Amino acid sequence: MNDPRERIEYLVKLINHHNQKYYVEHAPEISDNEYDRLLKELKQLEDEYPRYTTEDSPTGRLGDSPIDVFEKVEHTSPMLSIDNVYSYDELEEFDGRVKKLLGDHPCTYTAELKIDGVAVALWYENGKLTRGITRGSGRAGDDITHNVKTIRSVPLSLKPGQAHSIPAFLDVRGEVYMTRETLQKLNREREAAQKPLFINTRNAAAGSLKLLDPRIAAQRELKAFVHSVGNTDFLAPSAGHFETLQAFREMGFPLNTHVRKLPDIEAVIDYCREWEDRREELAYEIDGIVIKVDEIGLYSVLGSTAKYPRWLIAYKYQAEQKETVLKDIRIQVGKTGVLTPVAELEPVFISGSTVSRASLHNIDEIFSKDIRIGDTVVVEKAGEIIPQVVRPLPEKRDGSQRKIPYPSVCPVCGTEVQRDENGIYIRCPNIECPAQVKANILYFGSPEAMNIEGLGAALVEQLYEKGLVRNIADLYSLSEEDVSELDRMGETSAANFIREVHNSRERGLARVLAAVGIRHIGAASAGILARHFRSIDTIAEADAETLTAVDGIGPVLAGSIVRFFKHKANREIVARLRKAGVIMEVSDDEGTAGELEGKKFVFSGSLAGMTRREAQQHVKNKGGVPVLSINSRTDFLVAGDNPGSKYKKAERLGVSILTEDEFKKLIGI
Repeated sequence: MNDPRERIEYLVKLINHHNQKYYVEHAPEISDNEYDRLLKELKQLEDEYPRYTTEDSPTGRLGDSPIDVFEKVEHTSPMLSIDNVYSYDELEEFDGRVKKLLGDHPCTYTAELKIDGVAVALWYENGKLTRGITRGSGRAGDDITHNVKTIRSVPLSLKPGQAHSIPAFLDVRGEVYMTRETLQKLNREREAAQKPLFINTRNAAAGSLKLLDPRIAAQRELKAFVHSVGNTDFLAPSAGHFETLQAFREMGFPLNTHVRKLPDIEAVIDYCREWEDRREELAYEIDGIVIKVDEIGLYSVLGSTAKYPRWLIAYKYQAEQKETVLKDIRIQVGKTGVLTPVAELEPVFISGSTVSRASLHNIDEIFSKDIRIGDTVVVEKAGEIIPQVVRPLPEKRDGSQRKIPYPSVCPVCGTEVQRDENGIYIRCPNIECPAQVKANILYFGSPEAMNIEGLGAALVEQLYEKGLVRNIADLYSLSEEDVSELDRMGETSAANFIREVHNSRERGLARVLAAVGIRHIGAASAGILARHFRSIDTIAEADAETLTAVDGIGPVLAGSIVRFFKHKANREIVARLRKAGVIMEVSDDEGTAGELEGKKFVFSGSLAGMTRREAQQHVKNKGGVPVLSINSRTDFLVAGDNPGSKYKKAERLGVSILTEDEFKKLIGI
């Protein structure tokens, strides 16, 4: 084969084939030496004839030149968190909730190992890898394509199969991970180079994906499993999750071989039991099992809460417990003034990482459990994430242990503390307490609030100590010059941060309500308030009776809102945010959301102007609930062509029946 273009094309196909065999199918056909020889030949040819280099060339995995900054990319659909359960009884309750929502519709499950790695989205256009994106806030993440391309198990181009074609656009979700063996090797190298060690495989994988230089990432031996799909428009209405994964395998995606389709929750529980005993056999870390309703078409019917999809759940294995010594107890002050004790521990390795600090929940728990400085205590990771002190071991005391005094003043500002009305917490009432101010600023920029990338604890500390930011409104007065003079903030980083701050002005009223520091408010209640009142001024003027008249707003939250807006300093902050251009009203488009709040819709027959899935999504966008089965609690039946028996049942039960045109008018399209 003398033509260099033909030879390059041949080598690309051959090496990609061997990548698939080695990294995805675990069935290598050639030796490592032969593979390296082929790759070296391809690299030499591409260097000599760069015009013939293809998009899916495996030499792209070797790492190109470093990037300057991570670009922010919005996900095609949100990458939501997964709700966790820790017992088989809770799994059965999940099954009960699913069946209640689906009515008579049958339901099977897919169970998968929960890989302890980093969630990513992979975009393919016409079968070619074009983007790799971190989960980020769930709605937008960082473009890490340069590093994803170094992962040899991630296909650069897809293969069509006998039973499927390649979609024009495909968004798949998966987990990037590192094996235990690779972590040990990497840490030996870092120790020899006198660099900090990675504490676990997840930490190492996350750090590798956020490298600016892909040449370093290429040396980290990262791997990936694909576990779900972000866009479902190309799937048949009856497509199953397990079936879709098998199609992905044919396309060349790496799939975990232990995924199972199971008939019922009893089989799911057996699967969870099996892997609780076997997880140490694996080369990688898992922290539980992910259970999904198999029929993808049911996801829009089951919907989501404010945080979690209702069609999947994660069963987490019981936390590992270890004994260690409690060296000290420090009191921290949070964004609402609550005093929280934190245990300083003798470092102990538990659930994959070294723990030196742990939560003690609240002050009273220290005294009710008689926890003393110097005690030997039992520590665990709640959900294998948050370390906490479970109990002391009094039998191991030698007389040197000592109790802490009950706090009477704030450890930061010295203000006399007050006990909460519910009697659980004690808090500092001084809203100008430096600890509260810094915690509020940090939360204001968090993904749950205004989502200002880069506003971390270290930067907040500097901004406050330098006198640049003393409340959340001050953020919008910062300049690039102010920020660039701070530690670890050069001109590029400062410009990116200021751009993030300015972009946050358009997050909308619901985000502002969640961010400004109103106690007891969350994303769901902020959304309800925004849709109902449409303006922060209207909310500020409302009394408790007006607020509690809104479905979903209880007396505790209503009282908190009233108290917040009575405080002069809070009103001044809101006025400054408005002056800075922060949007605190709901636009006409946003205002239509929620007008069908809680209304149940059943669809029957064929719709001419949209698919049933699209119609169900319109209902969800308005706050309604699409359901499958019709009963006396159904609010509307939308009847297309040939609606079938549901039409007669709706007539018999007195359910409102809408034509497709009437439905479109109702939802405003």
